[in-house]
Amino acid sequence: MDEESPYYLHHPVVPGEDRFASLGLVNTRFTVSHGTVDLLEDAEAAHLWLVRRALLPDPAPLAGRHLGRLLTLREALRGLFASREAHTAPAAGPLEVLNSALAAAPATPRLVWTAADGPRRDTDPDTGNPVAAALSALAEDSVELLAGPEGDQLAECGAPGCARWFLRSHGARRWCTTRCGNRVRAARAYAAKKGQ
Repeated sequence: MDEESPYYLHHPVVPGEDRFASLGLVNTRFTVSHGTVDLLEDAEAAHLWLVRRALLPDPAPLAGRHLGRLLTLREALRGLFASREAHTAPAAGPLEVLNSALAAAPATPRLVWTAADGPRRDTDPDTGNPVAAALSALAEDSVELLAGPEGDQLAECGAPGCARWFLRSHGARRWCTTRCGNRVRAARAYAAKKGQ
């Protein structure tokens, strides 16, 4: 990022975002000291986010209705993440949104066979609709996270107002970044000092 971009774009990546694009999608809306930041605030910003994560080819347009689907998927994932963390069954709505995104651009299975590697199963993504393919890839990524062993590590940051999700490296971790942990500890110290 260049030095003139807003400082919240330099927000540290939380544990797990490097492995799961769906976690990064959920974390595109977060809170900083001056209020809520939405990295998908319009179609242009959403297009840039998808292109930077190699989910959408740069020339592919992103219309307003596509942005609506992306934001709907983000909110559905937020609900599914909360259900996973609470070990409860999710509401039907978020599950339907996720499954619709998965079905929008189904991959076609195929057999790939090289002399060096031998036969292996592979899939060709449906590229007829690049935006649907991007949403489907994000949905599939979230299924891998929610249904895989990493799902047990999924947690929402415990810092007031943060609302970002991360993968815990150990059970005692409560904050997505050290910045959030330091902010909570500083607030506690200030409250204790003021109380004296």
